[in-house]
Amino acid sequence: MKINAAEIRVGMLLEYKNDLWQVLKTQHVKPGKGGAFAQIEMKSLNKNTKLNERFRSSETVEKASLDETTFNYLYSDEINFYFMNPKSFEQIEIKKDMIGDKGKLLSENLKVSVSFYNEKPISVELPNQVQCKIEKTDVALKGQTVSSSYKPATLDNGLNIQVPPFIESGDEIIIDTRNLEYVKKI
Repeated sequence: MKINAAEIRVGMLLEYKNDLWQVLKTQHVKPGKGGAFAQIEMKSLNKNTKLNERFRSSETVEKASLDETTFNYLYSDEINFYFMNPKSFEQIEIKKDMIGDKGKLLSENLKVSVSFYNEKPISVELPNQVQCKIEKTDVALKGQTVSSSYKPATLDNGLNIQVPPFIESGDEIIIDTRNLEYVKKI
């Protein structure tokens, strides 16, 4: 789908120069002399390179069309995560490096949204919040002020996060998958 250069936003996927690019930064500039343009910083999803490009406002670029499908997480091995489509029971595998640290938040039968481009998975979107268990955390010190007294904690999946002082080892909590922060105690 063709879009105007002025409509490009951060996070969009563009087809440009025979590659798929994710927009990292956009800056729309209206100089005193000459036409307006958009300065775009993009990252290639295939080659892992960056590109700074300048588009005139009148130019059009091709926005990538993605297919999103819901999958359930099954299991992982040393290299891949495995997911199953709950409707067709078709299984897919996605490399661990594509998901990164958020892969530690995956639990059995967790519903995730997988984006496909030309029938190839390019991103995995976890639910905004997931339930985790605190494996260990420091004991809260009496007399600390409440405003800045978050303490480190290790989750049962190995992730380290900051939690409020009333959280103890063994507690069930909900964390935000977008920024890996504590939300609430269950």
